[in-house]
Amino acid sequence: MAASYTTQMDAARKGIVTPQMETVARKENIRIEDLMERMARGTVIIPANKNHTSLDAEAVGEGMRIKINVNLGISKDCSDVDPELDKVQAALDLKAEAIMDLSCYGKTQEFRQKLVKMSPAMVGTVPIYDAVGFYDKNLQDITVDEFFDVVQRHVEDGVDFLTIHCGLNKHTAEKVKDAKRLTNIVSRGGSLLFTWMEINNAENPFYEHFDRLLDICEEYDVTLSLGDGCRPGCLHDATDACQVEELITLGELTKRAWERNVQVMIEGPGHMAMGEIAGNMMMEKRLCHGAPFYVLGPIVTDVAPGYDHITSAIGGAIAGMSGADFLCYVTPAEHLRLPTMEDMKEGIIATRIAAHAADIAKGYPGASDWDDKMSKARAALDWEAMFNIAMDPVRPREFRESSKPEHEDSCSMCGKMCAVRNMNRVLEGKDIQLDD
Repeated sequence: MAASYTTQMDAARKGIVTPQMETVARKENIRIEDLMERMARGTVIIPANKNHTSLDAEAVGEGMRIKINVNLGISKDCSDVDPELDKVQAALDLKAEAIMDLSCYGKTQEFRQKLVKMSPAMVGTVPIYDAVGFYDKNLQDITVDEFFDVVQRHVEDGVDFLTIHCGLNKHTAEKVKDAKRLTNIVSRGGSLLFTWMEINNAENPFYEHFDRLLDICEEYDVTLSLGDGCRPGCLHDATDACQVEELITLGELTKRAWERNVQVMIEGPGHMAMGEIAGNMMMEKRLCHGAPFYVLGPIVTDVAPGYDHITSAIGGAIAGMSGADFLCYVTPAEHLRLPTMEDMKEGIIATRIAAHAADIAKGYPGASDWDDKMSKARAALDWEAMFNIAMDPVRPREFRESSKPEHEDSCSMCGKMCAVRNMNRVLEGKDIQLDD
């Protein structure tokens, strides 16, 4: 049966039910016919490289629960593979649905292969990051064939989605130079391609040879995450001509990918004021024909370094409620350093809160059932149940253990004045004594 379709999209269009579709239909509690119809249109994707044998498939897109992504990877300053693999395991334990390997130096293939082998979550990469370190040569000297050879290496290793900034073409690059942005290009991949194009006076190789990229993705059933090289790096630059111009191009490339049955999602901003988020979500869905939208944040204010897991969670919740399908986590260390294990945990929980809050707001079936369970445990003052139900069972338990109350059916803030305790007692006809 596997030989009778090329990609998950192709299978959906042919009416073939894949094992990955069955997994997703069960997880999302959706009729498989409805899932396939959305996949055939491109509004739902199941990133699932044929070589990623440990994958526990997830769907991203229309009507699906919002998923979150965690960025990890080795760099020149932090090149030890083992600590990053420890972070991978912690991210999986904290229920991240995707791990993105942003490695750019050192034993990148060793890390990538180990990641794919151990991860039931989707795995993504940005091949252009790896190209610079892999070839150990100046960026401008890397050839088009060498860029594509790195892409080939990544898909052979089993990654499920590739972030490639195909829409940053020469036309858009000229707009960047004319725009007088405060922060120019803040996308690492976008800046590398812009530099390569400028120095070589050449077109973006992934735009110029887009069909070659589609050949690779189709063969391995790899999802294209069309990167936003012109995403705004500050509120001032949000929703400008550069960003919109690139988004229009990404919409055109999306149609070309769908003609080849290659699954696509679109990456989006970035930094922007809260009032612009809903409009940006609608604009992406219109210009990119309903393709799933993957956003970093958005970060809603630029003045809180060290707390950007909070600024991005605010934006992520609004974005998710307004149509975003996939949230990339942001840690307290954003812009400042490679995240530590604790930074990563803070970022994951903040982003999961945003995703869950958005699922509730948009009416995802059963999303609020989790909250109702917590409410019942709180009403019963069942602390152990509260800890077990919590998104992070560890921290609330630590907080309570650190400040034990005199009465077990209260906390050290309210004591006998606990509203829940007293309401329970008075409704049960019991005496309430607030004095000692």
